[in-house]
Amino acid sequence: MELRTYYPTVVLSDIHLGSEHSRTEEVTTFLKHVDCKRLILNGDIIDGWQLRKAGKRWKQKHTDFFKVLMKMMEKKGTQIIYVRGNHDDFLDNLVPFQMSNISIVKDYLLESHGKRYFVTHGDIFDAVTTNMRWLAMLGDIGYTFLLWLNKVYNHYRAKKGKPYFSLSQKVKHKVKSAVSYISEFENELVKLANAKKLDGIICGHIHQAANSYYGNIHYLNSGDWVESLTALVENEDGEWNVITYDSLKYPLVETGKEEHLYAAVI
Repeated sequence: MELRTYYPTVVLSDIHLGSEHSRTEEVTTFLKHVDCKRLILNGDIIDGWQLRKAGKRWKQKHTDFFKVLMKMMEKKGTQIIYVRGNHDDFLDNLVPFQMSNISIVKDYLLESHGKRYFVTHGDIFDAVTTNMRWLAMLGDIGYTFLLWLNKVYNHYRAKKGKPYFSLSQKVKHKVKSAVSYISEFENELVKLANAKKLDGIICGHIHQAANSYYGNIHYLNSGDWVESLTALVENEDGEWNVITYDSLKYPLVETGKEEHLYAAVI
């Protein structure tokens, strides 16, 4: 019998089911090999923006993902908290919703080991997403193109025996405006945690996994399942880590607490 890794809390975000670039099989495999008391799906799990486009459709692999969630609830009693994001804003008319051990909310207060974390997807602190939706949609088109170009480029690299290279991560790391955006985004969330007198903030949205401190505020970002393939996990001592799925070092590779994984902003 295969031993499954246990974490009291697992946080996933930005899976983007419905996007052709979503790594749906990988995240489903990841969930098949972990047990947890609490699974937080922190926004942009279903990509409604992509599914509304002509030619896009729901696929069996997307259904398989939710089948795994149901098995976790039924067989392990896992509590699932689905926090809506900007790409799954079609849930706005449904929240707050609760049935059995699944709930759909706009945000969530996580209390664990004597600490309090505010859980939010993070899009409400993004002026582009909140106030200029048309510009956010335009950015989504550009990001989708960059991911397509990335796939073509890496197909060429694979033929040459070269390792995977992320164009979007490179662009984001080099563009000053993107670096500034990330810094401002993190600072706004830290201000919120301070105002609420909380110990930390848990978010997603910008596709950059992080586990760091701003003064006394613990800033955690779960990254994404488009390129980085990252999750946040809390161990039984209440310590948090960013873990990265790697099929070559199956099932998981832990990253250092201060390491940031870069990918593009949508």
